[in-house]
Amino acid sequence: MDERVTPARPHHKLTADGRRMREVLSYSRRGNRFTPRQAEAWAAHHEAWVIPDEAVDEKDFSFADWFGREAPLIVEIGSGVGEATAALAAARPVYDVLAVEVWRPGVADTLWRVAEAGADNVRMVSVDAAWCLENRIGEGTLAELWTFFPDPWPKTRHHKRRLVDRDFSRLAAHRLAPGATWRLATDWANYAEQMRAVLDAEPELEGGPVPRWDERPVTRFERKGLEAGRPITDLAYRRVG
Repeated sequence: MDERVTPARPHHKLTADGRRMREVLSYSRRGNRFTPRQAEAWAAHHEAWVIPDEAVDEKDFSFADWFGREAPLIVEIGSGVGEATAALAAARPVYDVLAVEVWRPGVADTLWRVAEAGADNVRMVSVDAAWCLENRIGEGTLAELWTFFPDPWPKTRHHKRRLVDRDFSRLAAHRLAPGATWRLATDWANYAEQMRAVLDAEPELEGGPVPRWDERPVTRFERKGLEAGRPITDLAYRRVG
């Protein structure tokens, strides 16, 4: 993992001499106001299951310390309100599942869903996903990567903010263990085309469109896409390098 200058916060980017620089991010941080149910879930579970930004930032940080064991790691980027997270993690108790989500009410929703599912193998972080993969995940160590319905940034001028681009795909490919799979889904046809173009061009990956993964529950974001008449594209790519 990268032992160069660590940012003061994982979602901030610094120059080599420590100056803050503006960067293009694949997400925007929305409101943090909780509903009563979210507040209750946050109070009950965040200390055990949500890893603080400042902890992730420590040089000696270890996910094993937060999971309380050494186990194969799955990362979900953009877990939303946790519908897929809870169901998929509960079905995989021998894996640790790291859910990356910057929207705090979504984190709180995920906490109660995870608790309800009995999936105590989930931990959450609210830091930049690319930073996290680059600096806190060892090369060739991920058992699986999930990216379901990432922000499509539909306006052309915002396409540069999309998560799945050439640089991120190369980074993700190198973090996957040989033979491990990156599963993706989107309801935006032109984003699906972009995903396929950059993933097909990555020499460490092979794959393409697949039938809908039946283990993944239909989430709120997928329902919105279907109601709007947008087709759902599922992709799966395996690391071959």
